[in-house]
Amino acid sequence: MNKLILYNSKESISSGWINGFLGVLIFSGSLPATKVAILDFDPVFLTVARAMIAGLLGLSMLLVFREKRPSKSQIIPLAIVSLGVVVGYPLLSALALQYVSSAHSIVFVGMLPLATAIFGVIRGSERPRPAFWLFSVLGSLLVTGYAFAQGISAAPVGDLLMLLAIILCGLGYAEGAKLSKTLGGWQVICWALVISLPFMTPALIFLMPASLSTIGTPAWIGLAYVSLFSMLIGFVFWYRGLAQGGIAAVGQLQLLQPFFGLALAATLLHEPVNAGMLAITAGVILCVAGSRKFAK
Repeated sequence: MNKLILYNSKESISSGWINGFLGVLIFSGSLPATKVAILDFDPVFLTVARAMIAGLLGLSMLLVFREKRPSKSQIIPLAIVSLGVVVGYPLLSALALQYVSSAHSIVFVGMLPLATAIFGVIRGSERPRPAFWLFSVLGSLLVTGYAFAQGISAAPVGDLLMLLAIILCGLGYAEGAKLSKTLGGWQVICWALVISLPFMTPALIFLMPASLSTIGTPAWIGLAYVSLFSMLIGFVFWYRGLAQGGIAAVGQLQLLQPFFGLALAATLLHEPVNAGMLAITAGVILCVAGSRKFAK
């Protein structure tokens, strides 16, 4: 019996890493897909459209599986998740990509695990060791220094928008991870999408382009990707992985996202990826890995 329990535990952890990896792989295409979509779509409309499409699919999933409604105490945390990952990050990153390349913006994604960890500390009762804050500050200084050297003179607005996007996304991830312990994994993103529908529906009608005939095929593909994969399917794998393998362990897989994102930006969009981007991304990953090690 003990061997069977141990086997099932190892199997669950392995499944968690696989699901978490798939989630990160899917999220890695978000910024390149957004960059393509805003070539023809307004960034605000893109944010509303992707949330609307994913919200309707999420509602369908909740109805099909007959999931129970969130309790009153879970509404505010769901609203925070929605603010962070349904509205905040998609909108701010789309606006930022009007000023910077997706390769440039992906460098900021290296701060996402750090932002998630920090909000996890703020929202919880953990007392990290001083080394955690050392790595946190060092990672932040690396990204800030890179932005100042490379983007502040050319696109300070884009850098600021990406920084705010990462902060809100980290808040949404941390709140969602906490909420998934009581509400369930994929249910968190579905309910966060559903509670945004009453706001997204009138906004979609108001922001609808005068003519859709001018929208090119790449933009439609970009919209489809961020709606189906970035906004919903990726979270299904991601939250399942967190539930199976543990939030702290599987959450470290986010460190791979900048590398995957840079590879996609270079191969699909033919954007230049210089040595500085790779060096800063690697440095941030080392800092975040250190902060994770000393988080508890």
